[in-house]
Amino acid sequence: MNKVKAAMKKNTMLFVLVIVTVLFQILITINGKGSMFAPTNVSNLIMQNSYVVILATGMLLCILTGGNIDLSVGSIVALVGAVSGILIVNMHVNIYVAMIACLLVGLAIGVWQGFWIAYMNIPPFLVTLSGMLVWRGLATVLLNGTTISPYPDNYLKYFTSYISGGDANSTLIISLVIGAVCCVVMFAISLYAQAKKRRKGYETGNTTMLIIKLAIIAVVIMAACYLLGKNKGIPVVLILLAIVVLVYDYLTTRTVPGRHLYALGGNAKATQLSGIDTRKIMFGAYVNMAFLSALAALVCVARFNSAAPSAGTNYEMDAIGACFIGGASAYGGTGTVGGAVIGAIFMGILNNGMSILGIDANWQKMIKGLVLLFAVVFDVVSKKRSKS
Repeated sequence: MNKVKAAMKKNTMLFVLVIVTVLFQILITINGKGSMFAPTNVSNLIMQNSYVVILATGMLLCILTGGNIDLSVGSIVALVGAVSGILIVNMHVNIYVAMIACLLVGLAIGVWQGFWIAYMNIPPFLVTLSGMLVWRGLATVLLNGTTISPYPDNYLKYFTSYISGGDANSTLIISLVIGAVCCVVMFAISLYAQAKKRRKGYETGNTTMLIIKLAIIAVVIMAACYLLGKNKGIPVVLILLAIVVLVYDYLTTRTVPGRHLYALGGNAKATQLSGIDTRKIMFGAYVNMAFLSALAALVCVARFNSAAPSAGTNYEMDAIGACFIGGASAYGGTGTVGGAVIGAIFMGILNNGMSILGIDANWQKMIKGLVLLFAVVFDVVSKKRSKS
């Protein structure tokens, strides 16, 4: 019984996500608006919220350093999008060269902001607030207040196409095979990692509970692949998201720099006294955030098929909200990439569900704001209870 309670406590937001999804499905059905689980809607949900997963992954690293955030990510998306529009649409630069150039612009912005934050000790809030204004203004200047479109098909295919067969049956089979392979790999890696820890004498969780958890995830994966296969197939952007999530999950949990991030957020003074260069950690977190913002920009311009000065508006709020909803601590040192992804999915379902129900955009903002507040309050209350 205690193990079940511990598992429920550890996966609280996952249970909340399921409850919210079921609630939206009931409301949508009652109002005759269709279904959240319609194949087309599931595919759109992934396409529309891919940027949230990418940005939340980067934002998590900033939050881990001590509850710091980056307010400039939406403006970086707009600026890099503007650069991509000028290079790809106006100047007809080779798309690979243009994409590399856009990512380098993101890195340059990250170096600029990271320098002031890490080496000049200016608060991240102020530096990124400045960046939010500067990069948005520069994007507007580059675009001259207008929108650049359309993008060529040879660019769009990398972010808006699908992995499909020649017909509906082939597409469904391919999607299910990909899902099955992912499930097998997930089981193999998870069970091998637990066995390896056990051999080294580390304390591990209950194997039965792990298998149950993996089985539930496998069912979700196969159901998602089935629904995607019934539409156009698995979106290519989903493969990109999987790569980003896996790379950063490995980085934060199995590498020295990842452990340093948690150490810095847990106790900055002790981390510094132990000989770790905390400036490099902070610098790296913000360079990485800008880089992922540039990647999100490439995804967004493909989805909208345009580069606009208003692109990326409030994206930083979605990323921050996803991290806190996913269990990241407002004080730093706590949070996982998996949690950030769950938070991003939660935000996506919240946005999608409210849109299907026809809820006014202003009410949507109010609801999302309250959800974010409750997530932070939950974190603070949980920490006080654990200390007492």
